[in-house]
Amino acid sequence: MSYEKVKQASKVMIGMKQTLKAVEQGMVKEVFIAKDADPWITGKLVALCTEYKVPVEYVDSMKQLGKACGIEVGAATAAIMITE
Repeated sequence: MSYEKVKQASKVMIGMKQTLKAVEQGMVKEVFIAKDADPWITGKLVALCTEYKVPVEYVDSMKQLGKACGIEVGAATAAIMITE
């Protein structure tokens, strides 16, 4: 399950702006997007991930994604960072 991947990752980037920046910098292994997040907001990230060939996985809800990231609020996006 994708939530387990997020929970077990050593470094996770949470939130739209931070995830976009990290993808542009080539620092992301995989991106997670909540299905209930606004597509108008997440569309740019999906396009960027396609351009940079970063796999995107959709998860059920912002609330569950936030919980998997260890935060009390929902998260529209999260990314597992490449760690050297």
